[in-house]
Amino acid sequence: MTPHITPPSWIDDALEFCITKTRDNLATLTSFPERTEDGKWIQTKPDQHGWWVGGHWVGLLWLAYAATGDETLAASACDWGKRLLPQLNDQADHDLGFLFELGFILGSNLTGDESLKSPALQAASILSRRFNPRGQFIQAWGALDATPELRGRTIMDTMMNLDLLFWASKETGDAHYAEIATAHARTTLTHHLRPDGSTSHVCDFDLETGAFIKQDTHQGMSGTSCWSRGQAWGVYGFADCYRATGDPIFLNASRRLMVYLWPRLPADLIPFWDYDSPLIPNDVRDSSAASVLASGLLSLASTENDPNLASIWQNRAISILESLWKNYTSRDTGEASLLLHGTRSKPHNLMDHGLIYGDYYFVEALMRLAKPTLNL
Repeated sequence: MTPHITPPSWIDDALEFCITKTRDNLATLTSFPERTEDGKWIQTKPDQHGWWVGGHWVGLLWLAYAATGDETLAASACDWGKRLLPQLNDQADHDLGFLFELGFILGSNLTGDESLKSPALQAASILSRRFNPRGQFIQAWGALDATPELRGRTIMDTMMNLDLLFWASKETGDAHYAEIATAHARTTLTHHLRPDGSTSHVCDFDLETGAFIKQDTHQGMSGTSCWSRGQAWGVYGFADCYRATGDPIFLNASRRLMVYLWPRLPADLIPFWDYDSPLIPNDVRDSSAASVLASGLLSLASTENDPNLASIWQNRAISILESLWKNYTSRDTGEASLLLHGTRSKPHNLMDHGLIYGDYYFVEALMRLAKPTLNL
């Protein structure tokens, strides 16, 4: 259990900045924000219906509502959430958790609006169809009739989509959802995690037999390196799995990932984009990896069964957030995003910009500290 603390004084200033900036963005955005270039949001195409990041923008609006009680922000979150609904007709991606947990379940938890649950239950049903029973994994990318390579591919990011399935299992009483989520988490534990506690971004499996083929990457440096945002997804996702199942193997996995990464963080605690980059310390950072890690650590602290470790996780999260607030926010720049210096994907030359998911998890972590009784 997380020890009770008085939130640091800068938390209120950080939240006020984030809410003001979010209101400003709400007044100007016409589509979902994804990343910034030249200080302005690059918005997703209307026919993408939010792509995989739309839930982070809707979730940010829900968090702003939770911080202020301003019903106009809740109404805006509902309106933007409706723009995600066409994705229920597209079964080509695993990111239904990012979209519908943040876009709908979060809103239901904060407002008590039961009608917001129905789209999330549909999303969970669609996500469950991506499960490969032979390999015990959820297919990350591509339609269900995509190429064998895509149909046999898993990624660390999927750990963040499992909570949608655990939630659906509780809502419906159907154990199948939780069984799929648990099976995928175990497969990730077996094949993505290395003995030193690092992780691969991608794992490939034989589509027909389910046999593991190799570790690989899409956004990291190599198949043998440790992509920092993927490692943060793992810390967060395994903590979620432990909360849902009570199985200590998932708690230990989250801890192992922390043991690996903590000594590898630079002095300001904001990771380089890949922990194995030979260009460190002269390489780009990923502020989004830091914000995901901070919120994941607070989630881990809240479910940790060792009080000493819970305190350590919480204090480390606060230290990361303070560094982000003091050194990586846009408050003195006029940039549209909350955080600067995010790296979407260095292999694709997309780096040093704001990222909407970095912004979302920054505010989520701040809210976990400011309002610890909220159901986030």
